[in-house]
Amino acid sequence: MRNVMLKKLIYLLLIPLLCSCGEYQKALKSSDYNYKFEYAKRAFERKQYVQAATLLENCVTVFKGSDKAEESLYLLAMSNYENQDYVSSGSWFKNYYTRYPKGKYAELARFYSGYGYYLDSPDPQLDQTGTYQAIGELQAFLDYFPRSDKVPMAQQAIFELQDKLTLKQLQNAQLYYNLGMYMGNNYQSAIIVAQNAIKDYPYSKYKEELEMLILKARYQEANLSIDERKDERYREVLDEYYSFINNYPDSRYREEADNIFKIARKHVRDL
Repeated sequence: MRNVMLKKLIYLLLIPLLCSCGEYQKALKSSDYNYKFEYAKRAFERKQYVQAATLLENCVTVFKGSDKAEESLYLLAMSNYENQDYVSSGSWFKNYYTRYPKGKYAELARFYSGYGYYLDSPDPQLDQTGTYQAIGELQAFLDYFPRSDKVPMAQQAIFELQDKLTLKQLQNAQLYYNLGMYMGNNYQSAIIVAQNAIKDYPYSKYKEELEMLILKARYQEANLSIDERKDERYREVLDEYYSFINNYPDSRYREEADNIFKIARKHVRDL
């Protein structure tokens, strides 16, 4: 008896799915693009985004210049976005806001274009082309729609993306630092990379680590310098130390920084 009831339940659950698949195939094969479009909208509402996107791709070219062109293009972009195909959705969103800069969905198209690239942004150790693209799209959204209710989300996303770029720079600087004097003065390279990161992203949460790395690199550089350069370079260490503790008096690196200062101070004349 239980098995019979279970079979009936499965059958009842499958009926809507089977009917839906049959209707989708009918819409897919139909030459009536209005029918395809209406079915695609229903599929989107049912969160069947792959079906919606497939049908809408058939429609957008045919509808170009018609009263359905704008909505079909936006829904195609949103279907790809909801399906987490952010590269495709970004391309369609850009197509939309380029074609309809003052369109009904222009604000949302610009926002979701950038936010999709933000969601798709790669890990810091990978190529960051997508991250720069996300920042560019989100910044354009802020420029065009500064009063949008999505401004806080866009700003927060930009901050996170900038932190990701800063972290990549921090990792690069740390790599140079770890190489030391191997095949050249890599400490100087570490300093330059870290300084550029601070200049580009002055409000990053990694700024303290970048400044500490600069202090450590200057110390190592001074320690390994020829005698004629030691005094000058240890003075640079002291300058860097004073700047660091002024910015971060309660830093978790304070003890390490103080130890560097004590050693550097002993090597500087007239102090």
